[in-house]
Amino acid sequence: MSIQTTAPSPAAEAAGLGKLSTVDRFLPVWIIAAMAVGLLLGKFIPGLNTALDALKIGSVSLPIAVGLLVMMYPVLAKVRYNETGRVLADRRLMITSLVLNWLLAPAFMFALAWIFVPDLPEYRTGLIIVGLARCIAMVMIWNDLACGDREAAAVLVFINSVFQVLAFGALGWFYLQVVPGWLGLPVTSADFSFGSITISVLVFLGLPLLAGFLTRTVGERAKGRDWYEGTFLPRLGPWALFGLLFTITLLFALQGQTITSQPFDVVRVAVPLLVYFVVVFGAGMGIGRALGLGYAKTTTLAFTAAGNNFELAIAVAIGTFGVTSGQALAGVVGPLIEVPVLIALVYVALWARTRFFTHQPRSAWPTSRDFR
Repeated sequence: MSIQTTAPSPAAEAAGLGKLSTVDRFLPVWIIAAMAVGLLLGKFIPGLNTALDALKIGSVSLPIAVGLLVMMYPVLAKVRYNETGRVLADRRLMITSLVLNWLLAPAFMFALAWIFVPDLPEYRTGLIIVGLARCIAMVMIWNDLACGDREAAAVLVFINSVFQVLAFGALGWFYLQVVPGWLGLPVTSADFSFGSITISVLVFLGLPLLAGFLTRTVGERAKGRDWYEGTFLPRLGPWALFGLLFTITLLFALQGQTITSQPFDVVRVAVPLLVYFVVVFGAGMGIGRALGLGYAKTTTLAFTAAGNNFELAIAVAIGTFGVTSGQALAGVVGPLIEVPVLIALVYVALWARTRFFTHQPRSAWPTSRDFR
């Protein structure tokens, strides 16, 4: 990684972009195409969503679990776990992340839910649940594409997972019953399953984290770090992209009929989600820069705060309120908005680096090569 104090000219950026292969230049297009394919499959193949939804153990969808594991494993195999101590030692990063994730972001989503859908209690509750489900999976992909700090991302995601198990139920009670009661607003009763939350964390983070740690430990001991990072990781890396596209296609195939049959409701839910992702991400970037965390940690802080664990939000909404409920629809709309918005914010982050931070990323633009 080179160090450069001046931003590249637009002409230089355009020239670099022009040298990329078709696959590399249009990575966002492939992601959007996967979303479209999923929606079309879900809408036009009768019973597909039912068949896919039937492949589950408890509240965990097996197809989605496979996709997420394939997506997460290569990213977590890249993490240098012996360097995570420096992340834990950075109190500014740790405290700021906890405040953003568990105080400010849920409160902000609560406010947005009441501002944008005060007349739709089911959607309002679903949005609040999305705000409580802090990201523990796909954020690793966005962080990697934006050249964030992998070790910091692994630590923050792990901390989010612990807090998710311990605090999700209590925060749900607080934002659905206590706060509305204080404000004289209608309250919502919800009994969240501690078991479902724990299983979600173990499946979507615990398994790939353990696999990534063991792979690096065994690989480096057997062949050394040079072989592991220079030979093994480039072969393993592309599977993260395959897993990402597979997961996105499945998510939208599962809910294609619901999304396309209720477009107005989707828009009502989408607007506060869009505001949430952009504002929380911007707050993370601004706070990180003000604290002098540097680009890599600032980007990681912003993405871990802005992303949400939509797998958990959907599972909790369906398990608590039913698969056809408005709460479940709000959870489903989460990835519909989050995926394109956060891939766009990857580009925003890389643009901000050339303008507001000293160090340059390894590439001016995210490409499929960044999965290798």
